[in-house]
This record gives sequence, structure tokens and C-alpha cells, in this order.
Amino acid sequence: MEKNSNIEMITGDPKKAINKLALPIIASMLLIMVNNIIDSIWVAGLGAEPLAALGYVTPLFMILIGIGNGIGAGGNSLISRYIGAENHKSANNAAIHNFILGVIISIAVSAILLGLLKPLLIVMGAEAVLSYAMEYGIVIFSFSFAMLLPPIFGGAFRAEGDVKRATLPLAITAITNMCIDPIFIYTLNLGVAGAAWATVIAHIFSVGVMLYWMFIKKDTYLKYNRENFKNDFGMYKDILVVGIPASLEQLILSALTIVVNLMLTLVSGPVAVAVYTAGWRIVNIGMLPAIGVGTAAISVAGVAYGSRKYENLRVTARYAVKVALIASIVVCILLYVFANQIAVIFSYSQSSAHLAPLIASFMQIMCLFILYVPFGASAGNVFQGVGKGTISFILTAFREFVLVLIFAYVLGFTFHMGEFGIYCGMLLGGGIGSLICYACIELYIKKLIRGKENGS
Repeated sequence: MEKNSNIEMITGDPKKAINKLALPIIASMLLIMVNNIIDSIWVAGLGAEPLAALGYVTPLFMILIGIGNGIGAGGNSLISRYIGAENHKSANNAAIHNFILGVIISIAVSAILLGLLKPLLIVMGAEAVLSYAMEYGIVIFSFSFAMLLPPIFGGAFRAEGDVKRATLPLAITAITNMCIDPIFIYTLNLGVAGAAWATVIAHIFSVGVMLYWMFIKKDTYLKYNRENFKNDFGMYKDILVVGIPASLEQLILSALTIVVNLMLTLVSGPVAVAVYTAGWRIVNIGMLPAIGVGTAAISVAGVAYGSRKYENLRVTARYAVKVALIASIVVCILLYVFANQIAVIFSYSQSSAHLAPLIASFMQIMCLFILYVPFGASAGNVFQGVGKGTISFILTAFREFVLVLIFAYVLGFTFHMGEFGIYCGMLLGGGIGSLICYACIELYIKKLIRGKENGS
């Protein structure tokens, strides 16, 4: 199989591959998160109710992004394994199947979310801000394809080690949205709907750039043409075997956010939801090093697994945790020290000024959550890379939807600790669950190495 520099990099030293893949991924994710925060900043100028409305829609939006990331992870895993096995023909075919699946899923998801939007928002407790939430949600979910396709196409680019093409369109999206947000919200006087239109337009640019590379410029390692396509339902299945569980992981995380919003609504009302919405977005930025390194590990793990180099698989898992943990400690300290200054950006208007100390206190507590993420994220992504998406999903579901919620409910309601108890419960459940996840990937890799030594 003819190799280019990207393929040589991704099939070589796992540490070097992770370093080269992770940094651009983290940078692009940072821009996306900053983009989301800027949405919140501009909308915060409209008052606490519009900001809370974004908080209710955000879990559904993250489900959308999660489906894209999940299917992208499935395509990444399958293509990487073919590249590791030096089967270029099948890698091309898998990339085309990944593209077709992305288009089909985009259409289906848009129809489902639009149909269920209003009842879902009501169930989530958004009645007090329903009109704002509907304004934002209808625009976003009418153009679901624009949010879904970039991470799906990006999974194929990452599989071939072309991290530039996987991340540059995301950077274009973020920068474009940052520039046009105030125009649509205030200059055109569209309010909350303006924030949604800015997001949609920016994402459409991203889709256009990727389609240009694949079908017009045609200089990618993976080739998207009829000659390389042979319909194989087994490939769709292989992508979905990882993609569905990976998507469901985001569904679990979004469902967790919905339940936490409901808990906070019960103990403190919409103000607590607004605080959680703003503060959690900052905490999510702190998770980016771990998530970026974990995302890079999918490709590296898939190649190592496909070539049966299981020691490289172990190096991938351990090195990913090490690098992500060091970065996470630094970020955690910075968020704790500068919490008050960061909180001001969400409370610059007279109507939201009272949120500043609440957001700062939230960040100083929940920044500790960042320290657990390297263990769970790296383990889950390595499982996805080797095609074991179901295991990753089960571990994530147990961590987030069992441990986190149980501890949050017990401390928040049973022990009557309110908001503080809910946050402490999330920390305790997340920490225990993440360590369990990492122990599982170590045991799995150990089993693979022993099996190879025994000739199985």
C-alpha cells in the first residue's frame, strides 16, 4: 500500500502520533467551545431567561453533535483498522460508506428532533422560557446536517492521519460564528433566533469546505469515487457497531444534563440552570485536553489493533492518560484561581450581574471534575478504536447515568444539601466511574497481549 507522510506518522510511534494528532484536535475543539461560550455571552446580554433557554436546548444540541461524533468515531475506527492491516481498497470503500451513512442519518435526525422538540422541552422543565427555547431550537434542528456532517467526515480524515483537514473546517466554523453572532442577534434584531442562524450558517461553510476537498480537489489519501465503492452492508454495520454506542454515550451525557437541569430547577429554579449552563461550558473547556487526546487515540488504537501490535495499544492508552492528566491539572488550577474574572463575562449586563458570584463558586467546585476525565475518556476512546464501542458505552452509562446521578440525588435531596450536594455528587460519581473505566482497558489490553503470546 502506497503511504504518504500522514500514513507513515499514524502507523509509526504511538506517542508521536498522539502528539501530532491531539494538538490540532484540541485547538479546534477549543474554538468550538469558545464559540459556544460566545453564543452564551451574547445571549446573556438579552437577560437571564434567554440564557436559561439556551441551557435547556443545549442538551438536545449536544445529542446532535454526539451523533455526528459517534458516527465519525465508527468510521474512524473501521478505516484505521483497514489502514493498519494495509488494505487500502477496503479503507477507501469504508470511507465512502461513512459518507453515505452520514447523509442518511442527517436527514432522519433532523426530522425526529423537529417533531419532538416542543414536548421534549416541556418535559425538561423549560415551560417558563419555552418561546425562547423554541426560537433557537427550530432553526438549529432544521439544519441538522450542517452540524452532523463535519464530525462524520472528520472521522475519515483523522483515520488517514490528515488532522489538518479534520480540524480546519471546525476552526472556520467557530471563527465565522464569532464574527456574525452580534450581527444576527443585535444588528438584525433577531434575538435568540439570531444566535441560531449564525451557528447554522457557520456550520454550512464547514460542510462546503470538506465536500470541496473530497469531490472537487480530490487530493485526499482516501478516494471518494464510484470505482472505489462496492456496497457492503457489513461495513455499515461495522461503523454503527462503534458509532451507535459512541452516539449513545453523548445521549447519556445530554440526558445527564437534562436531569441535572431538572434537579436544579426543583431546588433553586431557572437561575440555578443559568448558572449551571454558563459555568459548565467553562468546565467543558477544561476537559478539552483529555477529550482531544482521547479522540487522537481512536485512530492510533485502531491502527495498532489492525496491525496486531498490542504493545503499541498499551502505549497508546497509558500515554494518552499521562499527557491528558498533566494538562488537566494545569487547567484545573487556572480555572480555580481565575473563576471570579471568568464569571464576569457571563454577567456583564444589568439583568445578569447577580449571576457572577454564583458562576464563580460553581467553577471552583466543578473544576475538580476535569481531573477525572483523562482516565474515562482515554479508556473509552481506545475501546472505540479497537471496535468495542458497546463496552465503551456500557462503562460511560454506568459512570454518568448510574454513579453520577445516584450520588447527586443522594447528596442533593436525601441529605438536603441542595445545589452544592448535586455538584459534589457529580464529582464523586464521575471520579469512581472514570477509574473503573481505565482499569477495564488495562485488563482488556493485557488479555490481548497474552492471547497473542499464546498464539490465539
